[in-house]
Amino acid sequence: MRDPATIRLLPDGRRLHLNDGPIDLIVAADGAIENICRAYEAAAARFVTILDELCGELPLLRSRVGQNSPLPNGLIALRMFTAVAPYCHRCFITPMAAVAGAVAETVLAAMTRAAPLTRAYVNNGGDIAVHLAPNQTYTIGMVECPENPSLFGSVEISEALPIRGVATSGWRGRSFSLGIADAVTVLAATAAEADAAATIIANAVDLPGHRAIQRIPARQISPDSDLLDLPVTRAVGLLSRQEIEQALQAGLSVAQELCSQDLIQAAALCLDEHTRVVTHPQERTSMEIIRRSLLHA
Repeated sequence: MRDPATIRLLPDGRRLHLNDGPIDLIVAADGAIENICRAYEAAAARFVTILDELCGELPLLRSRVGQNSPLPNGLIALRMFTAVAPYCHRCFITPMAAVAGAVAETVLAAMTRAAPLTRAYVNNGGDIAVHLAPNQTYTIGMVECPENPSLFGSVEISEALPIRGVATSGWRGRSFSLGIADAVTVLAATAAEADAAATIIANAVDLPGHRAIQRIPARQISPDSDLLDLPVTRAVGLLSRQEIEQALQAGLSVAQELCSQDLIQAAALCLDEHTRVVTHPQERTSMEIIRRSLLHA
């Protein structure tokens, strides 16, 4: 029997912290105080159902998605499945690649159904679902190393842009990665779609067979990992500038392809303090890469 979920306001009195086992959310909303209260109550009520809902379909959610895979039943699980389905033909992928984004989306949807809000976000470990009323914006910082957070850039999302999800993936993050990117941040129409795409692009930032890269089968680290015996990155040694460029270019090619297919709106790829950005050719996003010299000037 697990401990009950934790639901509390953070010391700032504005943000809500929701925790249940592996799920850890930071929630914030702007608007009339009575609407914020109603939204937070709705978030808490939906949150306490999520872990059991996902566990009920866990074997399916940890299985590789293929052309004829059965659809899950739950709303969150279906969001996960839908987000990863476009990639099932190109690589091994399970619905778990979109779980964080799908959970964030689901909680945000409960909030916006409960009350009108000016702005709101649900942050699930860096995978973020956002709500913006007309003429509203959010500025979001991009972090390259979760253990020692440092900004490598920022992005402003406005209500006019078709972006409501932000997700980051990389070998230094809380989830496993097959690639060597320190961080790949993706902007997409939904948080689940951004989550899945960030996984795909981060996996592509790679130098297969390089001796400076340490990899271990996922199951040796986490016996119940959905990645089974796929080799996940555990350490990246010294790379030359040419090798860094080669790895980033491999990821950039995938990001450009996903933009052209309307699967994402933008992506920023970071490896060893080198950054590359791709944006959708038909959308203008205000993604600004902030150089370290500017941050520390």
